[in-house]
Amino acid sequence: MTILRMLKYLFLIMVAVALVLMAMANRETVVVEMVPEALAGWFGVQYSVELPLFLVILGGVTVGILVGFVWEWLREHRHRADARTHKRAAQALEREVKTLKGATGHDAKDDILALVDGTGPAR
Repeated sequence: MTILRMLKYLFLIMVAVALVLMAMANRETVVVEMVPEALAGWFGVQYSVELPLFLVILGGVTVGILVGFVWEWLREHRHRADARTHKRAAQALEREVKTLKGATGHDAKDDILALVDGTGPAR
């Protein structure tokens, strides 16, 4: 087992222990309301649920991470589009080089050797 792998597992174990300790310390139930009580009368909706505090904390962290991933994916769209364009251009140039090499008749030879042998293009 390599040292990096052991460090990775040690880090994951430490994170798991920290999450379990946080969950054990925050087991009290809290009321999570969708709309504040003052506005609930105006909207006619009073939705609330009782959850342990650690679930609220972990849920908030999870939602934050997901929003960050989506935001970053949308932000990098321009870079992915540029990469696709450059990849297509490189493939087109590779095809053109293959056709030009095939037209001269000396695929595997060097240009200078082709000139010396007399099979290369005339000047």
